[in-house]
Amino acid sequence: MGSTARPSVTSRVLSILGAFDERNPRLTLSEIADTAGLPVSTAHRLLGELQAWDAVERDTDGRYVIGRRLWKVGTLAPVARELREASLPAMQDLYEATHENVQIAVREGTQALYVERIHGKSSVPVLSRPGVPLPMHATGVGKVLLAWAPREVVEEVVEGLRPITRYTITERGRMLRELATVRRVGYARTTEEMGYGTCSLAVPVQDAAGEVVASLALVTRTGRRDLAKFLPALRVASASITRRMGV
Repeated sequence: MGSTARPSVTSRVLSILGAFDERNPRLTLSEIADTAGLPVSTAHRLLGELQAWDAVERDTDGRYVIGRRLWKVGTLAPVARELREASLPAMQDLYEATHENVQIAVREGTQALYVERIHGKSSVPVLSRPGVPLPMHATGVGKVLLAWAPREVVEEVVEGLRPITRYTITERGRMLRELATVRRVGYARTTEEMGYGTCSLAVPVQDAAGEVVASLALVTRTGRRDLAKFLPALRVASASITRRMGV
């Protein structure tokens, strides 16, 4: 008499992790259980184990997101490793020339995910850390990534704009105009939109086929009036990363 084998613990854990994707980077317990086809109690128990291992984390609103430890494992994948290895020499040169925060980020769903950052003691403190996602609409790297993102991603982001500071752009029409400008001039700027006292300048990073795969940025104090002078250096660094990725 045949019997139906119960799913293994591994398959259940993988079904939980598989519930997250570009359109669903933040999920409630019930959403995860429903997508994974698991009882809520089982999903809750397994999520607790995954959270203890830092494979998932919980936002302040209680939703689950992919954790930093799982992200670090993901950076060992050839694509992520290639970007880091290609970008670090150019980022180090850029830091030596400016002594400002240098960041590189990729798009993860509707958020910007920082891959690497270089900063010094004199650099202005910033919120970004590798592996920690931040909203695209309020960051320089995010605006660049959003400007070249698929239309459905743009629509999702602009429909859910929320203020982070009083300078954050939250009007749909204004954000769409901002993105059009970014595509036209080839760079993005922010001024205290993510945090008070900081501003940023960001440019796209392309792969060998010309697709925008990342964004490179400098973050400095708001008081700097000469931020635009760093644009040529940023573009040279971006081109260097593209060349190294093609080797």
